[in-house]
Amino acid sequence: MKLPFLLISLISTILLSTPASAARLESWRFDPNRNQLNITTDSKVNPRAFLISNPDRIVIDLPGTSLKTNTQRQNFGAAVKEIRVGKVENNTARIVVELAPGYTTSPENLVIKGDSASHWILNFSAIKKNVDNTALVSSEEKIFIPVSQNLEFAGVVPLSREISQLNAQIKGLMTKYSSLSPGMFFLDMETGEYLDINGEKSFAAASTIKFPILIALFEEIDAGRVKPNETLVMRRDLVTGGSGTMQYKKAGTRFNLMETATKMMTISDNTATNMMIDRLGGKNRLNQKFRSWGLQNTVIRNLLGDFKGTNTTSPKDLVRLAALISNDKLLTARSNSQVMDIMSRCKNRSLLPVGLGKGAVIAHKTGTLGRVLGDAGIIQTPSGKRYLAGIMVARPFGDARARTFINQVSRLVYGYLDQPTSARKF
Repeated sequence: MKLPFLLISLISTILLSTPASAARLESWRFDPNRNQLNITTDSKVNPRAFLISNPDRIVIDLPGTSLKTNTQRQNFGAAVKEIRVGKVENNTARIVVELAPGYTTSPENLVIKGDSASHWILNFSAIKKNVDNTALVSSEEKIFIPVSQNLEFAGVVPLSREISQLNAQIKGLMTKYSSLSPGMFFLDMETGEYLDINGEKSFAAASTIKFPILIALFEEIDAGRVKPNETLVMRRDLVTGGSGTMQYKKAGTRFNLMETATKMMTISDNTATNMMIDRLGGKNRLNQKFRSWGLQNTVIRNLLGDFKGTNTTSPKDLVRLAALISNDKLLTARSNSQVMDIMSRCKNRSLLPVGLGKGAVIAHKTGTLGRVLGDAGIIQTPSGKRYLAGIMVARPFGDARARTFINQVSRLVYGYLDQPTSARKF
């Protein structure tokens, strides 16, 4: 009789010592101008943080989180001397922010806030010179830093609960499409309910990168640095194939700025996109703008067509941007209205729109490469409910099942969110 009990005990020990699910550190980025550290994982984590002195350093542990690479070190100088990223016991990723000699901070000025369970922000702008050069605590003592559990997505939409019903349905669907590798994030703007499956995973952006480029354009228009009636000249070095009609015009052809922006979005014109990137100051300036919006995985590395997929984004980045513009955080009301009008005229209706009910309206941008499909935007149901959607699917080259998968996910999400809140299963 002892053997079954021993087996049960052994199984219990294994289960308790094995993480239920493992996250991966997707990216980390430090902004030295604002003394702000952004940490992004590919799934939910519960960070812990503490402060140690001599030298003063902030330690952030991410339990159950793996790293893409080995230990990383990056020097910054000024108030922050170095940031180290590595691994400690029990499959825990650790980020250490070491302050420069003579600088200190205090725990009451530190807090880690999440805008989702996989994106955490540490702001330590209260770093100051340690005038009397006294240590805050002994070098052995840890002072724990609070981690706020009040998640506010993009700083504008309080998150309420993950939709377990949809999570189970879609993960069941994923088993039927085992050759596909999807990531998605959907958010009900009214209730804060959300679906997050690999939402922070980085994908080849394909033409979804045109969405943040469009927002950057209108931000510049609002600031007066770009005029809507400008004329752009199509240079030979900006002409490319893959998508759109502008490639068939002669180099030197002139286009109105708004005509160019509209072609970029509605027919996904790659040449128009390159002209926009050029007018907005190039990829480095755009990438800096994307980071200022909190987009952690959205990067332009090459002009379009980026057929090798070097430009990247994530479903949650695209939804984060949609949340910001939906809450008037980036654009004026006039520009926001123009953006919605342009995006509602997207010609590719084969992805998210297929799953929507009659009378629903979507303003969105698709992306297509041989190995990836994506779609992201803002959806309004006939009853006036709004939700945000972002989905990317890595696939075997040209696999049409990725499109079917996105259609089915869209149908499931719409069917759930279009119900009255009282009718939803909790």
